Amino acid sequence: MGEQPAAATSAGDARPGPLPPRMDPPRSDPHRGSAAVYPQAGSSYPPAGGTPPPAGQATPSGHWPGASSPPAQSAVPGQWSGPTPAGWPAPQQSPAAGQQPPAGYAAPPSPALPGPAYPHGGASPAPGSAWPAPAPAGGATPRPRGRALTFVAFGLALVLAVVSGVQAYQINRLSDRLADTDQRLATAQTDDATRLDGLEQRAQALEKQAGAQFNPEAVASAVLPSVFRVRAGQFTGTAFAVGKPDTGGGTNLFTNFHVVESVWVGGGREVFLERTDQRYPATIVKVDEANDIAQLRTTSKFTGLVTASTAVKPGQQIVVVGAPLGLQDSVTTGVVSAFREAGQGSGPVIQFDAPINPGNSGGPVINGQKQVVGIATAKARDAEGIGLAVPIKVACDGFRIC
Repeated sequence: MGEQPAAATSAGDARPGPLPPRMDPPRSDPHRGSAAVYPQAGSSYPPAGGTPPPAGQATPSGHWPGASSPPAQSAVPGQWSGPTPAGWPAPQQSPAAGQQPPAGYAAPPSPALPGPAYPHGGASPAPGSAWPAPAPAGGATPRPRGRALTFVAFGLALVLAVVSGVQAYQINRLSDRLADTDQRLATAQTDDATRLDGLEQRAQALEKQAGAQFNPEAVASAVLPSVFRVRAGQFTGTAFAVGKPDTGGGTNLFTNFHVVESVWVGGGREVFLERTDQRYPATIVKVDEANDIAQLRTTSKFTGLVTASTAVKPGQQIVVVGAPLGLQDSVTTGVVSAFREAGQGSGPVIQFDAPINPGNSGGPVINGQKQVVGIATAKARDAEGIGLAVPIKVACDGFRIC
């Protein structure tokens, strides 16, 4: 058999010898993607003072030039497990488990793995520390804070949109309810206005009916202040103010011609108006002997009565005011019996059934509307309820003072 390499130093040999070059464990190169072997820091090849191994022997990198495959590697990193080349010192074997190391034995240093340089010239991190910081367990990365804020803002915007939508819906409903209320109010106001118009029309109709209703008391109260007792010489009768005030500031009155006939025929013109112990002088202005009418005028001011514009009709109720037998402010009532044409060239006359007596001559005949319809003139002799009056239209047309 061929020559065997020198055997390793026995366990009892205390002679230290040089250590073979230590082999670094392979590491994965992140840039090249393949296993690479890094030499021990501080070691050199070939060893100082040595010669490179001949062909066929192993190099410190673990490859054998010219060999088809490398020898088996030692189970302990950094120790040589192959034959020692010629001229190399025997490798120092590590003591077995449970044995004491021989004298002068130095433990091989831990393999130094090249790593990244630390910034700013800082020292290596303390044992157990990691640099850079390892990734969280499970490979999860912390969620950025900005994304959380975005989600919060989106949620707030969504809530505000919902609240705004609800408020808009409520406002829309309130607007519809207000519109309905306004429409109902407008309808109610229209109905109320229609009712009020109807009530006004009914009130006017009732007033008209009330006015048409005969009320002797109301008629007398309105007429009496404008009716006077006339004293003309030894005769007395009745006169009443009529129409608007005279242009000279006085008052025009109507009476019968036969009441003032004695004064007029005697050439006099002055008569007196008496009322409630007061006496007012008056002047005979004009007479109509055919229709038995005379016009008087006084400088005193009195309210004139209103004359009727339409002729009376049979059945119409009337009030006669006068001073029968000198008794002033006497009131009698009756109805129009007929409207007759007088003969012998005189005009028509009104026949009525209200009682009259001497002294009523020249007094006004009033309808229910407080309007003068005639001038009481005479009564039938030896009969009751037959009185005669000159229509007021005849007097107004002849004297133009109404």
